[in-house]
Amino acid sequence: MVLPGGLRVRSRVLAEDIDHRHIVPLGYRLALLEAARSSRRCRASLSGEPFARLRATRSAESLALQSARYNNPTVAFPASIAETFTPEETRALDPYFTNTDRAVFVLRNLPETVKGALFARYSRSNKSVRRLFLDEFLGQLQADTPPRTSTVGTERADRLYARVLSEYGDDSVAQLGGAHIACEGVSNILTKVLERGRLMAYLEQSTRYVAYTDRPNGQWKYHVPAELEGSSLRVTYVRTLDAAFEAYARWIPRMEQHFRERYPKAPDDSDAVYRSVIRAKALDTLRGLLPAATTSNVGLFGTGQAFEALLLRMFAHPLEEVRACAQEMLTELRHVIPAFLARLDQPNRGGRWIEYLAATRQAFAAAADGYVTDAEAEPRDEVTLTDFDRDGETKVVAAALYAASALPDDQLQRIARRMSAGDRAALLAAYIGDRANRRHKPGRAFERTSYRFDILADYGAFRDLQRHRLLTIEWQPLTTRHGYVEPVAIEEAGALSDWRRVMDQSAELFEQLAAGGLEPIAPYAVVMAYRVRFYMEMNAREAMHVIELRTSPQGHPSYRRICQLMHNAIAEVAGHRAIAAAMRFADHSEVELERLQAERAMEQKRQSRR
Repeated sequence: MVLPGGLRVRSRVLAEDIDHRHIVPLGYRLALLEAARSSRRCRASLSGEPFARLRATRSAESLALQSARYNNPTVAFPASIAETFTPEETRALDPYFTNTDRAVFVLRNLPETVKGALFARYSRSNKSVRRLFLDEFLGQLQADTPPRTSTVGTERADRLYARVLSEYGDDSVAQLGGAHIACEGVSNILTKVLERGRLMAYLEQSTRYVAYTDRPNGQWKYHVPAELEGSSLRVTYVRTLDAAFEAYARWIPRMEQHFRERYPKAPDDSDAVYRSVIRAKALDTLRGLLPAATTSNVGLFGTGQAFEALLLRMFAHPLEEVRACAQEMLTELRHVIPAFLARLDQPNRGGRWIEYLAATRQAFAAAADGYVTDAEAEPRDEVTLTDFDRDGETKVVAAALYAASALPDDQLQRIARRMSAGDRAALLAAYIGDRANRRHKPGRAFERTSYRFDILADYGAFRDLQRHRLLTIEWQPLTTRHGYVEPVAIEEAGALSDWRRVMDQSAELFEQLAAGGLEPIAPYAVVMAYRVRFYMEMNAREAMHVIELRTSPQGHPSYRRICQLMHNAIAEVAGHRAIAAAMRFADHSEVELERLQAERAMEQKRQSRR
């Protein structure tokens, strides 16, 4: 099929033209690679001698060497920050942060509301959290009552925790203490590792509200992997990512002008609302030019148990940036919750755990290699409902009846099966009630059935959907082989040539890194317009939350479309029309300026407080 612009679908991409974007196929990208390599030759190069050597090297590594590597990571994370503070600022910051000169630090001696508010501002500001604190929060704290950290009972509590854990194995004790930590200047690859755990809370710097145009010390904000040191590809990597950032920054004002011409300001809108909406629209459109190596700021809150699980996964990770960040986090967290993390250093506890995670990952990759490496991916739509229970609605009705009766579960299922479809729908409607807004959720009966979606979406949309935690999500390595998305506005504004040049250069760098034995770091080079495959499996209650939230008019067009397709699949593919109907705040409207209504509402709130 020929897509707009004369592009032809030749490989594993959607054979359709989507309203708000083009899917650019693998065939187009491969045609522009060096020597016009065919996709068959390209795949052969990836399975050839360099990768055979790499696999053999990995298989030969001993667990002892792995353990040493994971517990003593190469410096691959910024040991210091580009930002500096005056002596007066440093003194003001010292009581509230575990350090003032490194990229990872813990917040302390602050009210919980202040920590939460700081992280909330974090997501929409290009400032560091310590700079935000100085500029916006310090003056609200009482200068005449400096914080004093109490150590009363700390030693006894640490001994008690160690005894409870060693004698009784009661890990739940570690759920009762927590910490706020900031990780600044981390790549988007690393943010997905940090945000993987279910039992934590995260806020990440937004690509919608923050323009990545700053150049601290003359460098664009992206991570250069330590694995590239000594490689001839380092220069190519820097040159390619510089070009992507330059195109992104160059097109922001021109894209804003394009949208101003297309969407003139309404008389009732203030200049501030209009500027904010146009800015967000431009940044949303252009974020596909940013590589996965783009650095971000992330705020995390979690319990001691959650941090232990996160750090274990990070120390076992194949990327040096991830392992080095884990070491920085462990150092800082020990200022506030040392007892909860004591097992990480014990060779027979944390050490063996890390070895298990790393060795199992490598062993399974080797075992799976013969089954999947040479298999061709069959074409799929953007969203495919791959698994569901045809009796799901019946089971939800039975689960709803459970708390309202004294009958056993299997008997209630028989009762629900004997009902007519209309009776079941009426019972579900009564169970759901009159939902006034999307935050009014039905009870746990909706957790009785679930849906598994296989999704092929641009990396930018994946970043947003990945942060949903009360579900099961897994993703495949980021690659350029699934094609990329291309917003229609790119062509309308005249940016098509620059856009495709960045796509092609990203793909070529990815292939060079992969073929050069640097496959683990190749995803850093992939810009966010390229698509990644992942699945999301969730019960109906969580599906209601995800779909209603992510189809709201202010959402990004990419993930709005994905969640609209999920909603359709629940109704039409699974046949669960009553469950789909319960998601009454799923929005299928077409929206031009996504942030307009939200910004208007925020302006009204600000004016009402004056």
